[in-house]
Amino acid sequence: MPRTALYASIVLVLAVAAAVVSFVQGNWLGVVWVLLAGVSSNIAWFHLRKDRQAKAAAGGR
Repeated sequence: MPRTALYASIVLVLAVAAAVVSFVQGNWLGVVWVLLAGVSSNIAWFHLRKDRQAKAAAGGR
């Protein structure tokens, strides 16, 4: 797993946890955490897919 994808996954888990805590406390700031979770999820998927494609291209040569 690429390092960037790992960091993005960690941020994703922490942002989801922060959103849950925020919504449980009745704070609408949790919406920001949900948006951050979405962005970090996209970053993680992008880097995982990029790494998978690079490995496939290297193996096909």
